[in-house]
Amino acid sequence: MKYRKKPVVIEAVQYDGTFPLAFLNKDERVGSDGEGGLVIQTLEGAMRARVGDWIIRGVQGELYSCKPDIFAATYEETQP
Repeated sequence: MKYRKKPVVIEAVQYDGTFPLAFLNKDERVGSDGEGGLVIQTLEGAMRARVGDWIIRGVQGELYSCKPDIFAATYEETQP
């Protein structure tokens, strides 16, 4: 069988090397990896985000990182 992803609107910010405070909730566990990247505590464990990666807020409010090429192939910008 084949399946299509349901159309879902997500929030995302591209990591530019500065801590994305405006995007984060105060209880989310995100920190520096000591090498210019971020460590994001996700439902599946710790994920790293490097400069240029996207940080996505998923459908259940969870955060995770996504490489730019995967993001471009999966998402398109919507109108506010």
